[in-house]
Amino acid sequence: MSYKVAVVGATGNVGREMLNILHERNFPVSEVVALASSRSVGTEISFGDEDLKSQDLAKYDFKGTDFVFSSPGAKVSAEFSPIAAAAGAIVIDNTSHFRMDPDVPLVVPEVNPEALKNYAKSNIIANPNCSTIQMLVALKPLHDAAKIKRVVV
Repeated sequence: MSYKVAVVGATGNVGREMLNILHERNFPVSEVVALASSRSVGTEISFGDEDLKSQDLAKYDFKGTDFVFSSPGAKVSAEFSPIAAAAGAIVIDNTSHFRMDPDVPLVVPEVNPEALKNYAKSNIIANPNCSTIQMLVALKPLHDAAKIKRVVV
C-alpha cells in the first residue's frame, strides 16, 4: 500500500527535513505534495532524486490525501490542519497549536503510542516540542523501572 502525502511548510527547514526523512525511510508514497505560502509557490524542493514544486497551501484541496505532515507555524496550522483533517487526511502536526487540545493526542511514539487510539476525534496528532521529545525518550526506561513522579528542568 502507498499513500498520498502532503507536507505543509515544505519550503522551511523543518518541512525540507520531513521530506528528507520520508525519502530516507522509504515511506510508501504514491504522491508527495509540497505545500507552502503563496509567496513560495513554485519553489523547488528535493524529494530524493525528484524536485517538487511547492503549491499554494491556501488553494490546495486535501481530498484524497492520506497523511499531512505539518510544520508551517502555529497560526497557519490552526487554520489549515482542521481543513485537511475534515477532508479525511490524518494530520501529524509539529507546531505548538494543538499540544494542549484535549481532542488531539500528544504523542511521542517511543513513550506513549497507546495515545494514538484517540486520534480519530480530530484526525490530528500533535507532538511535544523537540527538546521535550528527547528528554521523554531518555526518561521512559527510567520511568518504567522506577516510576518517575516529577521532573524539574
